[in-house]
Amino acid sequence: MGSHPINLIIRFLLEVTALISAGMWAWNVSHGWPSLILTFALPLILAVIWGIFAVPDDPSRSGKAPIVTPGIIRLIIELSIFAFATWAFFDIELIITGLVFGIVVLVHYLVSYDRVKWLLTK
Repeated sequence: MGSHPINLIIRFLLEVTALISAGMWAWNVSHGWPSLILTFALPLILAVIWGIFAVPDDPSRSGKAPIVTPGIIRLIIELSIFAFATWAFFDIELIITGLVFGIVVLVHYLVSYDRVKWLLTK
């Protein structure tokens, strides 16, 4: 289920939404020129972390692993980024958006139980 094309599209949209959430949070919590820098830097840093720390042959990714990462660490990275994004929505008072995002992330991981199980064994 975790590699089903519809689930992969949902995962991609969740990833993009998490990056947008980080940028929105950065914009709202900082002021002046640091706000502009942080608004672009934070999502970029999160995207780089998401992209380079990978488990080799992950069926939900290209299979490439720029920095080979154990499955449990990869899962922690993913959950941490999604948790931060959910918290960021709440922190900038987008409560409903945060709730919906968090629920969709939870459902995504429940549906992707096979991938989660695979990550826990790698």
